[in-house]
Amino acid sequence: MTYRKKTTTKPVPAAVARETHLTGSVERVTFHSEETGFAVMKVKVRGLREPVAVVGTIPNIAPGEWLEAEGRWLVDPKHGQQFKAEQLRTTHPDTLEGIERYLGSGLIKGIGPVYAEKLVKVFGKDVFDVIDNRSALLLKVPGIGPGRRTAIKEAWAEHKVVRDIMTFLLSHGVSTARAFRIYKTYGEKAIETVMADPYCLARDIRGIGFRTADQIARHMGIAEDSDIRARAGVEHVLQALTQDGHCAYPRQALIEETEKILDIPTAIVAAAVDHGLEQQRLVQDTDRHGEALIYLRALYQAETGFAADMRALATGPHPCPPIDIDKALQWVQEQVQLELAPAQQDAIRAAVRSKVMIITGGPGVGKTTIVNSILKIVRAKKCRVVCAAPTGRAAKRMSETTGLPAKTIHRLLEFDPQTGRFKHDADKKLTGDVFVIDEASMLDIVLAAQLSRALPRRAAVIWVGDVDQLPSVGPGTVLRDMIESGRFQVCRLTEVFRQAAQSAIITNAHRINQGQLPVWPEKTEGKAAPSDFYFIHHEEPEAAAARIVGLVKDFLPRRFHLDPFNHVQVITPMQRGVLGARALNQALQAALNPHGESIERFGYTYRVGDKVMQMVNDYQKDVFNGDIGRITRLQSEERTVTVRFEHRTVDYDYQELDELALSYAITVHKSQGSEYPFVVIPVHTQHYILLQRNLLYTAITRGKKMVLLVGTSKALGIAVRTQQSKQRLALLAERLGI
Repeated sequence: MTYRKKTTTKPVPAAVARETHLTGSVERVTFHSEETGFAVMKVKVRGLREPVAVVGTIPNIAPGEWLEAEGRWLVDPKHGQQFKAEQLRTTHPDTLEGIERYLGSGLIKGIGPVYAEKLVKVFGKDVFDVIDNRSALLLKVPGIGPGRRTAIKEAWAEHKVVRDIMTFLLSHGVSTARAFRIYKTYGEKAIETVMADPYCLARDIRGIGFRTADQIARHMGIAEDSDIRARAGVEHVLQALTQDGHCAYPRQALIEETEKILDIPTAIVAAAVDHGLEQQRLVQDTDRHGEALIYLRALYQAETGFAADMRALATGPHPCPPIDIDKALQWVQEQVQLELAPAQQDAIRAAVRSKVMIITGGPGVGKTTIVNSILKIVRAKKCRVVCAAPTGRAAKRMSETTGLPAKTIHRLLEFDPQTGRFKHDADKKLTGDVFVIDEASMLDIVLAAQLSRALPRRAAVIWVGDVDQLPSVGPGTVLRDMIESGRFQVCRLTEVFRQAAQSAIITNAHRINQGQLPVWPEKTEGKAAPSDFYFIHHEEPEAAAARIVGLVKDFLPRRFHLDPFNHVQVITPMQRGVLGARALNQALQAALNPHGESIERFGYTYRVGDKVMQMVNDYQKDVFNGDIGRITRLQSEERTVTVRFEHRTVDYDYQELDELALSYAITVHKSQGSEYPFVVIPVHTQHYILLQRNLLYTAITRGKKMVLLVGTSKALGIAVRTQQSKQRLALLAERLGI
C-alpha cells in the first residue's frame, strides 16, 4: 500500500485575514489567461514569511511587479486560503531584484534574463526612465547595438499601449485576447478611436465580432435604439451574409434580419440603410425581377469592375499570330505523345480564337492535357505565358504539370507594403499575352476583380477549374457566373480517360457527383482487393476519431513507408465536434508531436515541429490564407514563433498566433486548390448539417494516391443525396451577359 503525505496550507494570521486591502511583490505567476485576464499569483506580503495566493482579473502581470489588491480572503476547497481580488493594480517594481525579475520575465520583447541583469547592473532603478526617455544610453550595455536598442524601445512603448487597451477592454467586460491586434490597427490612438465608435472593432479587427463591439458600446452608454448602433448593425449583417457567399441581399430582407438581431424598430433600421446609401457606404441595385438589392460598397465595385473588365477583355483580336490549327494539332500531339480526343481538339481550336475561355470538368477528364497542349502551341508562336492560381499549393502543382513558373494571384499582383495596395492594377498592368488561371472555382469576387483590373486588354485569359467543387470561401460564384452568363467560350469536359478510370478515387468522385454511391473493392476471403479508395465503418464518433489517429500515426506510415506530416492529410467537414478539425488536431498533435518547446495562445498549444496553416492573408509577411508550414523555433526572449513555409520562413509575434491554426486536420474549404498523396475523411452524422454532395466530392478529389473514408454508411448516403440548394445572391452573371 502506498501512503501519500498529507499537505496543508498554513493559514495567514487572523488579523491579516480580516484585511480587505493587500499589497506586495509578485513572486510567481502561477496562471494567467491573456484572453480573460484571470490570474493566479504568489505574492510576497510584508510581515508574512510565506507568499500568499492571490486570484483576480488583470490584463497583464509579471514577476517582480508591485501589486495592490482590494478584495477578501476565502478558503478554496481545493487550493486552500486565497485572497480573491475584486480590483487589482500594478506598478513597476522599486527594488533591483524586482526590476530584474520583471524585465527578465519575457514580458518585453528583446529582453530576457541575461539582458535584464545587464540593464539593472548599468542603470539600476533608473532603467525604466532610460528605456522611456533616454534610450540612446542603452548602447552602453554590452551586447546592445542600434538594432536591439530600437527593438527594446519600440517593444516597451507597445507594451504600455497594449496594457492600456487590455485595461480598457477588461473594464467593459470583454476578452483582452485581441488587444495586440487593436494596437496594430489603430496605434497609440486605439482607445480614442474605439471610444469614438466602438463598432469599428467589428469592422476592422479579425476575431472581434459585432456582439463584443456592441457590449462595449452598451457599457459606454450608447442607447439600444441609437442611430450609430443601427447603422453598424446593418453593415454587420451584410458582412455576415458575405460569409455565406452573398455579394448583396434584398433590401427588405436585410431590414428584417437586422431588426431581429438588434431588437429595434423597423423604422430605425430602414433609416440606417438610407443613411448608408447617402454616405455611399452601401449601394442599391436592382435585379432582373425588379427587386432592390443592397451591397457593401467594396463588393459592388468589385462585381461591376470585374464584369466590365471581362466584357472589355473578350473583345479585339487574339494576341497570338495567326495559327494553322490543323497543323498545330498534329504537331502538338507529337509533342505530348498522345492522340487528343475530339472534345480536346475542339477546346484547343477555341482557345487560339477566344480571348476569354473557360475549361471545366472533374478529375481525369484531361484538363491538364488540354492546358499543356494550348501552352505549347502559343509558346511556339512566341507568346508570353503567365500561370497563376489562388493558393500556393495550387500554384506549385500547376508549375509541376506545365513545366512553367506559376505564382499565386497575390504574388503575381505584388503587394506593396508602403501603399497597402497591389503594385499591379488598372494603372500598372501585368505583362503577358496569355494568362492561365487554375483552380478558378476558388476565386471570390474581390480577388477576381483585383486580378481582372491588372490584366492587359490585349491579352487572352484561360480560366481552368471544376465548377462542381465547393464555391469560393469568400463572396460570389465567379466561375459559375461566367459560365452561366453565356458570354464566353466554355469547354466542359465529361469523358473520363481510360488511364484515369483505373483509379477508384476518380471513378467514385464522378459517381458521387452524379448522385450515386461509391463502389468499394470486392472482398476475397475477408480481405478487400487492392484499391486506392476505402471505407472504414465506425458508428461511434469517438471510435472513428481514434481510428483516424491510428491510420495517420501508425498504419499508413508503416504500410507505405511515408511521413505522416508531409504525405497524409485529414480533411473534415467542420471545425466543431469530436470529428471536427479542432478536436482532431489536438488528438493528432498529441500522437505525432507530443513533446518539445511549446506556448499556449488563443486556446491552442503551438509546439516546435507542429504542422500549421496560415488562416488569413498577411500581405506584410507575404503569407496567405491556406499556406501550410512547420514551426521550427520558439524564442521566448523575442516572443516570436518561426514557421517555415514552402516559399519562405516567417516570424510571428506571440500575439499574432491567431493567424495560425494546427493543420494536421483541416476543413474541406481550406483544402481547396490542394492535392495530398493520402487523404483521410471522416463522414459521420455528427456533421449532419454539412453532409452535402459537393463538399464530399471536393474532399475526395484532394486525394492523389489513396482516400480513406471513416464513418457511417448512413452519413455517406446523406452526403451523396444532398445537393446544396442555397443560391448565392449576386448580379455578376447578369452584368456579364449585358
